[in-house]
Amino acid sequence: MFGHSRAIGKSVINLDPIRLPRPERDGGKSVLASLWARRTVREISAKKLPLQTLSNLLWAAGGVNRRRAAFDRSGRTAGSASNSQEIDLYVAMPEGVFLYQAQTHQLTPVAAGDFRALSSRNGSTSAPAHIFYVVDVSRFWQGAGQPDPHIGDPEVQKSYYYVDTGLMAQNVALFAASHGLAAWFHNCHGEAAGQAFKLKPNQRILFAQSVGMKGRRSGAHAPATSPCGHRGVRRQRS
Repeated sequence: MFGHSRAIGKSVINLDPIRLPRPERDGGKSVLASLWARRTVREISAKKLPLQTLSNLLWAAGGVNRRRAAFDRSGRTAGSASNSQEIDLYVAMPEGVFLYQAQTHQLTPVAAGDFRALSSRNGSTSAPAHIFYVVDVSRFWQGAGQPDPHIGDPEVQKSYYYVDTGLMAQNVALFAASHGLAAWFHNCHGEAAGQAFKLKPNQRILFAQSVGMKGRRSGAHAPATSPCGHRGVRRQRS
């Protein structure tokens, strides 16, 4: 239906984990220069990203930048409510879908096959890396010491996980701007992707972000819409 029928049902036995190289500490444009350069680029080349670039990209999105932070957890490059770290990154590439493990900085296989068509309803699916932002609401801790007594409220949780996703997506956008890459934050086929990725009931795909080297301009700009698989007000990201 979405160009992924051959992928569904494939085993991940022959899909090895990807051990990412250590993220670099220097490189790219300055923060201010990256802010000036930040923009949505929808024309993305299919050329594969170097493994070091992919490593740096995922670390920028939500990697560990300190071992001790709030609530005795490690700290991440993007903040989250009460350091819940409720957003996971599922990365669709030509060979399969992988879950980014921030603590070990590696990619764990989830599904073999090319699921990139699930990342966008209106645009190109040829980008080498498509990041799916997946919330796990079970990570909103409600134990003693939790500063927000309303964190168990689904509406409160929603306000948190949308903001936290935005923080991570902006990190990706700034990294892309810093290194001359293309990045596009958009809607996706959330329900179909959730089934393909075998998500748990407490998980939900929110948005997707396509990243790669800049491609040729096509002149057509497809609008991003409401969260993946959900109707709502159309939003144009630029």
